[in-house]
Amino acid sequence: MPERDPVRHGNALPRLVALPEDGWDARTRDLLAAAPRDPGGRIPNIFTTLVRHPDLYERFMPFGGQLLRRGRLSGRLRELLILRTSYNTGAPYEWGRHVPLAKAAGVTDTEIDRLVQGAEAGGWSDLERCLIRAADELNRDARLCDATWEVLAEHFGDAEMIEITMLVGQYHMVAFFLNSVGVALDPGFDSPGLAGKERER
Repeated sequence: MPERDPVRHGNALPRLVALPEDGWDARTRDLLAAAPRDPGGRIPNIFTTLVRHPDLYERFMPFGGQLLRRGRLSGRLRELLILRTSYNTGAPYEWGRHVPLAKAAGVTDTEIDRLVQGAEAGGWSDLERCLIRAADELNRDARLCDATWEVLAEHFGDAEMIEITMLVGQYHMVAFFLNSVGVALDPGFDSPGLAGKERER
């Protein structure tokens, strides 16, 4: 069994802590003013950590927002792709933040549990099974195989096909940041679906 990575499993102190409010300069305050907030007005740790690189933060937010809030995929299909990507990258922060979004988009607890089992678990539609397989192929091979592409292209146009690959790629990038920096999951969120997951090497 591979050695446990403490950052991957969420039991190490962050390498970079979220920037406390008393450390915000005028530009940071301006950038974070438009950040999504949790109930009670708290800004999630991902944003108060990423804003340590204000130029990158400023350009990242519109791109991430396009994929998350204004993309062409349905919320359900988007969140299935994101959660499977979170599982594949062992990203507890990403998983913990997106389980509530998936539920809001109509993904059930049973389906979330099934998502950990992958595309071959029973109960998926043919399209959902192919999308989960697509997330796995992109994670493993950095490309979609011909068969997966052909099935998806029967359901989606050119723009959606681009979006599928960019969405999975975006959440890989975010997972690299979250896992490497060790961003702490925010209060009120949990990531039990990743409990005990070891990365295959």
